[in-house]
Amino acid sequence: MSKVHASATEALAGLLKNDMLILSGGFGLCGIPSALIAAIREAGVTGLTIVSNNAGIDGVGLGVLLETKQVKKMVSSYVGENKLFMQQFLANELEIEFNPQGTLAERIRAGGAGIPAFFTRTGYGTAVAEGKETREFDGHWYVMERGIFGDLAVIHAWKGDTEGNLIYRKTARNFNPMMATAAKATVAEVEELHEPGGFDPDHIITPGIYVQRIVKLDAVDKRIEQRTTRKRAA
Repeated sequence: MSKVHASATEALAGLLKNDMLILSGGFGLCGIPSALIAAIREAGVTGLTIVSNNAGIDGVGLGVLLETKQVKKMVSSYVGENKLFMQQFLANELEIEFNPQGTLAERIRAGGAGIPAFFTRTGYGTAVAEGKETREFDGHWYVMERGIFGDLAVIHAWKGDTEGNLIYRKTARNFNPMMATAAKATVAEVEELHEPGGFDPDHIITPGIYVQRIVKLDAVDKRIEQRTTRKRAA
């Protein structure tokens, strides 16, 4: 059966349901699966728990799911660019589970590797450790963190082939490869779609075995969160 689908909506057909756990790739607005996020919005599923580095910005990225109040909980390491997120959180309309960024990355990697939990020194003695098991190893205290394995991962890649093998471009790789391994189903949107055998095997970052569905983007909207410029020299 072909993994390639004609649209993001078609690629997600039959995979979405209320109250599911979705991993969404990207860092800030870099490497985010914008088309797939838009398709999730169109589907209207609610009560979602989203695992992502951030919650996007107002009206962009995961921010569009906040507008429709489809997100129940965010598991993130940073949410500071989104005013709507702040408003919903302060109104008790949205839950947040903060993770140190390295801890979040390792929780996802562990989930993809079948590791249910691990110990880390990061967060010990802070609010991050509240309610969690702690243990001493070699004279240092550690916090136990659970691995994350979701119902669905939506990711963005630079190049893909019809077998689902993926290549990412520079820093747009970020959380995408580890999330591809850490869900029951992974759907990838790609900027370029190639036939099998077109990639040097050493360049493939995500093997196709992790990817169930793939969609080629007609256009890619790459935004910059904060643009800093300087005046031209005279």
